Amino acid sequence: MRGVLRWLGLLAVLSMSPGWLPAAAQPPPQERPFRLPFEGQPGPDTWLLLQPYGNTTFAYRTRRSVYAAGQGLHFGLDLAAPCGTAVLAIGDGTVAEVDSTYHGAGPHNLVIDHPNGYASLYGHLLLRPMVAVGEEVKAGEVVALSGDPDLTCTSRPHLHLEIRDAPGHRRAFNPQALIDADWHQIALAGGAPWRFEQDLSRPRRWQDLLDQPEILFGGPLLNDYVEAWPPPGW
Repeated sequence: MRGVLRWLGLLAVLSMSPGWLPAAAQPPPQERPFRLPFEGQPGPDTWLLLQPYGNTTFAYRTRRSVYAAGQGLHFGLDLAAPCGTAVLAIGDGTVAEVDSTYHGAGPHNLVIDHPNGYASLYGHLLLRPMVAVGEEVKAGEVVALSGDPDLTCTSRPHLHLEIRDAPGHRRAFNPQALIDADWHQIALAGGAPWRFEQDLSRPRRWQDLLDQPEILFGGPLLNDYVEAWPPPGW
């Protein structure tokens, strides 16, 4: 058994290298109805992938505390960007909520309902969003400015982006599978180190940016593994 675990651990390390495991097929454009929330290409002077949606190691380690409400998964997409970076609506829609305390993601947040049955949530905004509830917005329109949840603009400035169901906002979906972008290339541009937690009984499940499950807020944990890699404290 120890030899098997060592071999699986080697697989986990190797799988951190982009492209080593077969990437999930990119959904066709008609199934990726949204655009990126920032202009320009990722890079150290623009924006970078900080933490993807899904079963990240950080989410796994805090699955019973920080992410318990999201079934143990990181239910949004974190994109690092300097404070004050223009945040764009990812699709046409109607402003549903502004600065909702229910959703958290302070100091400011915004929810837009889209006519295709999805909603987008933009969190950790610098200022109260520039739009009002009931206002119609277009894809690519500036709706807010990115900020920092610590209110410093130096510790961890980033945009927290979620895609949920509309109008209920009770389910979260993988933004990487719904935003028309090359996510594997975006990952190669750099950012904070991250990886996905492995269930050693099913080590290939939920290991790709596009292969992450939907979330029902308040549902049971999806990643309460008997044996996981990396182990606690790794």
